[in-house]
Amino acid sequence: MDVSIVIPLLNEEESLPELADWIHRVCDQNNLSYEVIMVDDGSTDNSWNVIEQLHKQNPKIKGIKFQRNYGKSAALHVAFRAAKGDVVITMDADLQDSPDEIPELRRMVLQDGYDIVSGWKKVRHDNVVTKNLPSKFFNAVTRKVSKIKLHDFNCGLKAYRNKVVKSIEVYGEMHRYIPVLAKWAGFRKIGEKVVEHRPRKYGISKFGWSRFINGFLDLVSISFIGKFAKRPMQFFGLWGTIFFFAGLIIAIYLIISKFLDPEVALTNRPAFFLALTSIIIGMQLFLAGYISELIAMYAPGRSSYLIESKAGVD
Repeated sequence: MDVSIVIPLLNEEESLPELADWIHRVCDQNNLSYEVIMVDDGSTDNSWNVIEQLHKQNPKIKGIKFQRNYGKSAALHVAFRAAKGDVVITMDADLQDSPDEIPELRRMVLQDGYDIVSGWKKVRHDNVVTKNLPSKFFNAVTRKVSKIKLHDFNCGLKAYRNKVVKSIEVYGEMHRYIPVLAKWAGFRKIGEKVVEHRPRKYGISKFGWSRFINGFLDLVSISFIGKFAKRPMQFFGLWGTIFFFAGLIIAIYLIISKFLDPEVALTNRPAFFLALTSIIIGMQLFLAGYISELIAMYAPGRSSYLIESKAGVD
């Protein structure tokens, strides 16, 4: 199959028929075999009934319905597991992403060799204060931390090589950081394409300010996990050692000071407590690293590594 188009959605009943027709028209004009996987993330409107009707009219349109709202990351995760296309393209259901971008995104993956192509909504039709400015700040921080040169990490319109979506796990609010997840998994050819951002035609935005707070917390988590998931002692042990020896040096200094000048040593009680606290923190961090190392050692994926290719090995 040429392409799988993944569409997570929440209360988008008005836009789905138009979006489905548009996708079919584009794929038919470009002779692309395709499937559309719509994931209803606990909609309270008529979205699921619309999806069922679309499936009856066109079996290439498939649907997954969540019992309740789990979030966009969960919707992408289950759709990625089901996707069969050589290239997997994600887009939002609100008609702000144009299906006309599908052929070029697919070409960039297959012919230009990209693992991921991320859309860049260079010209946006969102509120400047509530969306544009926070988005620019969010993207700047993510770019700095991840060292991935993308302008728009949160753009819903992206194209992936199938192997990429099968090799990563998207959870929490991690859908914003799929390029970062892919980079940590070893997929480093990440490109960008300027895409059209259309004004919202139906409904209202489903995202609020909380997404930025959750997003930054997830960025911290993903950075830590990517670096230290298989070697937690290198993080906890390092800082534990620093705190322990800092406290030990202060304690030795205080002991020597006591012998040289007992009167002065009596005034260094704050330093004594600082030394003791530092030693305790260092021991706790080292113990945390040891326990984390034991957990990682017996984790199911401890010795699971992505293999790009083989030669002469079964």
